[in-house]
Amino acid sequence: MKIEPPTNRITERKQRDRQARRAQIISAARRIAELEGWSYVTVRRLSDAIAYSQPVLYAHFGSREGILVAIAIEGFQELGLAMEKARKRAKRWNAVESVAAAYLQFAASSPAMYELMFSLNLTVPFDDPATPPEPRFAFSQLLELFQTQSAKPEIIAELFWASLHGICELTRTKRFPRIGQKERVRQLVELFTFPGGETAQMVKAG
Repeated sequence: MKIEPPTNRITERKQRDRQARRAQIISAARRIAELEGWSYVTVRRLSDAIAYSQPVLYAHFGSREGILVAIAIEGFQELGLAMEKARKRAKRWNAVESVAAAYLQFAASSPAMYELMFSLNLTVPFDDPATPPEPRFAFSQLLELFQTQSAKPEIIAELFWASLHGICELTRTKRFPRIGQKERVRQLVELFTFPGGETAQMVKAG
C-alpha cells in the first residue's frame, strides 16, 4: 500500500485553500459589480467584504486590474460554454441562430460581466500568442459555425461576432428597442447563412 508523503498532502491542501480564496474573491467582486458597478470593485472594498487583508488579495492577483482580468477571463469561459451548448443542441440548419440567441442571452442576463469583458480597458490580448485559452475557446464556437460555409471562416466569424456585439451594445444603451430583438436576430442569421456553400463562393470571388 502506497502512503502519500505528508508534505504532498500539505502542498495539495494549500493549493486547494488558495484556489478557494481566489474563487471567493472573484465571486465577491462579481456581486459588488452586479449591484453597484465596477467602479466600486476596489481592493479595499473586497477586503472588507470577505474579511481578507489587502495583502492577501494582492498576493493572488497583483492589482485591482489583475482581479478584473481574472473575472473577464472567467466570463469568456462562461460565454464559450453557453455558445457550445447551444451549438451542439441545435440542428445543423439552425446552429447559427441558436448560437446568436445564446450570445445575446448571455449579454442580457450578465450585463456587468459583459461590460467588463468588452467595454472596460483591460489588458487582455486578443488574436495574439498571449491570448488566454478562455477567449480562444469562446471565439472557436463562432468559428465552428462557418468552417464549412466559407473559404475564410475566421473573417466571417469575426464579422458575425462584431454584429452580435453591436446589437448587444446598441440594446444596452437603448439605441435599439428590445421589442425588435427577435426580428434583428432572424435577419442577421439570414445574412450569415448561405445554402449550398454560397458563402465560400462569395469570399473566393472577392
